[in-house]
Amino acid sequence: MNFLSVDQVSKTWHDKPVLKNVTFGIQQGEKVALVAGNGQGKSTLFSIIVGKENANEGKAIIRKDIRYAYLSQDTDIDEELTVLENILFDDHEITRAMRQYNEVLDALQLDPENMDLLERLNYSSEEMTTLDAWDYEAKVKQVLAKLRIDRYHQKASTLSGGQKKRIALAKVILSGADFLLLDEPTNHLDLDMIEWLEQFLAQRELTLLLITHDRYFLDRVCDRIIEIDNGDLHQYQGNFSYYIESKAAREIQLQSELDKDRNLYRKELEWVRRMPKARGTKSKSRTEAFSQLDAKLKSQRAKLEVRMDVRTERMGTKIMELHNVGKSYGELSIVKGFTYAFKRGEKVGIIGPNGVGKSTLLNLMMGLDEPDSGKIVRGETLKIGYYSQQGIQVDESKKVIDVVRDIADWIPLSNGNKLTASHLLLQFGFSYDKQHDFVVKLSGGERRRLYLLTILMAAPNFLILDEPTNDLDIETLAVLEDFLQAFQGCLLVVSHDRFFMDRLVEHCFIFKGAGDVQDFPGNYSDFRQYEELQEEERRENAKNTHVKKEVVAEIKEIEPVINRKKRSYKEQFEMEQIEKELPELHQKKSSLEQELSLWANDYDRIVAISKEIEITNMKIDAMEIRWLELCD
Repeated sequence: MNFLSVDQVSKTWHDKPVLKNVTFGIQQGEKVALVAGNGQGKSTLFSIIVGKENANEGKAIIRKDIRYAYLSQDTDIDEELTVLENILFDDHEITRAMRQYNEVLDALQLDPENMDLLERLNYSSEEMTTLDAWDYEAKVKQVLAKLRIDRYHQKASTLSGGQKKRIALAKVILSGADFLLLDEPTNHLDLDMIEWLEQFLAQRELTLLLITHDRYFLDRVCDRIIEIDNGDLHQYQGNFSYYIESKAAREIQLQSELDKDRNLYRKELEWVRRMPKARGTKSKSRTEAFSQLDAKLKSQRAKLEVRMDVRTERMGTKIMELHNVGKSYGELSIVKGFTYAFKRGEKVGIIGPNGVGKSTLLNLMMGLDEPDSGKIVRGETLKIGYYSQQGIQVDESKKVIDVVRDIADWIPLSNGNKLTASHLLLQFGFSYDKQHDFVVKLSGGERRRLYLLTILMAAPNFLILDEPTNDLDIETLAVLEDFLQAFQGCLLVVSHDRFFMDRLVEHCFIFKGAGDVQDFPGNYSDFRQYEELQEEERRENAKNTHVKKEVVAEIKEIEPVINRKKRSYKEQFEMEQIEKELPELHQKKSSLEQELSLWANDYDRIVAISKEIEITNMKIDAMEIRWLELCD
């Protein structure tokens, strides 16, 4: 069943083409990701699909008999309503049934004898049962708890931007829609929330179209990738790993074709320059073919590659030292007794849930806030470059080139050369045309790239990056990662992008809460694996404790027999019974040990057999001790 049809959609924005003849469809059950560079129209296409914008040409149609839910980058909630009301007042049949039921209940409190109201209450109760709406509020609270929203009756206007985005995400998840369109759903989520959302979307029979730059998320959730590349659309039937492999193969093929076109272009250019006087039909067709080839090569030249190559200031032996640093806000402890000395060239990640104090630690290190206890010592050569979540703060009426020239006209590079502001912008993917655009026209990713450029121009030797991956396209992320891997200074990064963290950081500061910050020797995936092993060990210990209790109970049954000391006729009979049962127990133990080797891959069965072997051993030991006592 076809859920979405996009047919020849074109869109121009500020007199520049953003989408050109985009065509694709989505079938029921597919999980599709839309991938493109910054400013290439991903969010614009979503707006056209849901009817918030009109296409200049073509059309996008969602099947009429299905329900869809859309998560935009702009928070779409009613700030005058509470958290719970924002979700329960969403317009679908379950929430309508719940509202009607509550309205009838309120009316009956004023007029309890009203038969019409009692009849309506009965009807509403039946509808609630039919729709399975009685548990819906509990489900709402469960999802909100996963997204760490617990003040259900707080007005939305009092919440932070990140909390509002999470409420909007909860509305979409709980909408019961057949088709979800999600634009950057992982923004403003911490790592635990992202992993929960990843599992939620991957395990359910949903039809999904999403925009995200989270490469692990793409790999684990999506089964098809649609890429818009300089106006051309390419589709890859597979996850993100398959997309990367296939795209690399396509680009190798494209480069080979491009080399052939360039060779042909040189020959044809020489022919054109000779300007033959007599131009017959063959000459005209050859000229037209040359014009088409020229246009093709120009379009390829227009595709700019992002490169990051700026100078880093020399760093001394002393960089930054934190000595027993503590910081609290009232009763909330952010950091307690934290000590660490940074070493030259190290790369550190910070992991912890939202609101636990990661940004506070960054502010302390930069001197924007003072610790309550302890001290922070900064080296004389330390030069910090800080990339904040807030992004670039400049006059939006300025042109991009002027933003850079306000800092410097000439920028030193790592190889000792210098670049003009315009050439540096070219390295960061801003074409000559884009450099003369006003900042207000830039996409979110282009603003982030410009912000990063302005920070790197100052040649910092200690980079502090707070969520640097938000809104950056995948190609820019890869270039940024390459630059940061080669960066000679120190790097401290807070990011919800697990791929980014895994590729860059050598160890992590783990915020445990209540001021406890621990240094973990590994990247994010190492830490998650460590946590899973710890959880498995806790489960194993719990099972072993349960086994030991059962063994103790078995021993207590035998203890009365063991504690007798005199041998009577009954004791003689007991001794004969032990001599008869002991070989049977030894045979049982041998059989269990053989069976254990047959269930190497069944963890639960191994635990059950091991428990039985342990109980059998205890019985054998008890009987052998008793037999020796009876012999004496």
